[in-house]
Amino acid sequence: MKYTQLGRTGLKVSRLVLGTMNFGPQTGEADSHSIMDAALDAGVNFFDTANVYGWGENKGHTEEIIGNWFAQGGGRRDKTVLATKVYGNMAADGDAWPNHDKLSAVNIRRAVDASLKRLQTDHIDLYQFHHIDRATGFDEIWQAIDVLVQQGKILYVGSSNFPGYKIAQANETAARRGGTIGLVSEQCLYNLAERRAEMEVIPAAQEYGLGVIPWSPLNGGLLGGALKKEGQGRRSAGGRAAEALADPESRAQIQAYEDLLDKHGVDPGEAALAWLLTRPGVTGPIVGPRTAEQLSSALRAVELELSREVLTGLDEIFPGPGPSPEAFAW
Repeated sequence: MKYTQLGRTGLKVSRLVLGTMNFGPQTGEADSHSIMDAALDAGVNFFDTANVYGWGENKGHTEEIIGNWFAQGGGRRDKTVLATKVYGNMAADGDAWPNHDKLSAVNIRRAVDASLKRLQTDHIDLYQFHHIDRATGFDEIWQAIDVLVQQGKILYVGSSNFPGYKIAQANETAARRGGTIGLVSEQCLYNLAERRAEMEVIPAAQEYGLGVIPWSPLNGGLLGGALKKEGQGRRSAGGRAAEALADPESRAQIQAYEDLLDKHGVDPGEAALAWLLTRPGVTGPIVGPRTAEQLSSALRAVELELSREVLTGLDEIFPGPGPSPEAFAW
């Protein structure tokens, strides 16, 4: 496994991030524990979750699965850089009691304690804001975070799904307050088929020293050989992937993508991950395996070096938006 610093921090993390969103809803606890063991054995030390994972009536269950894994001992917690998130409504029926969601100081304090209990740990290495809170100012947010850092409950703070200007606001406020390191990472939607983050989010992250952690690196399975699997009668695409394949233009684009990689003997899913590892500012993509084989495929991507011909071909098929402001100014 290869490692890098998380943004401007001294924290060393693996270049693949184990996403746990499927643990519980799609992967049972025993298999989830096996996947986490295999990831740790392979050198993956960066695990990502969120308080809402488990979804619906089972919100929080994914954190509980991870907590039960930590409780098995064997150095599991000490070897793991643990990231979770706050923002979402934790009520099973979606009808949150006032102050039980978003980023008020009250909810941040409550949510941290609840996550620590489910995770069976005394601290969270990276606590991430899952979404912007338009009703809460960053002075209040950082005041709450400062207390939690002083208490030793969290070590670093990151954002997720933030636009560039909110990254700037957050870190300028932190700098003005003093004594607060500010955001050290941004977790954003970023992959070959969805490159809008290159205009504002990633430049802001680089300017402020945030590590970029792409989520949905296969764009909902679209970049993982969706057409080939469809032709073989294997797992049907859903969500964003299904919508894209229903569009003739997007379908032709994916066909060109799969043809290019087939020509060079490269697995599509591994290529999509390897491409992200070449991108400026990227710490490592989040992979969310449902099975051990999916984890093995993701691990191979770390060692995969894409040729200049392949990289050029990928840019031709999936051109980025270009830098800001040129991308939209002229």
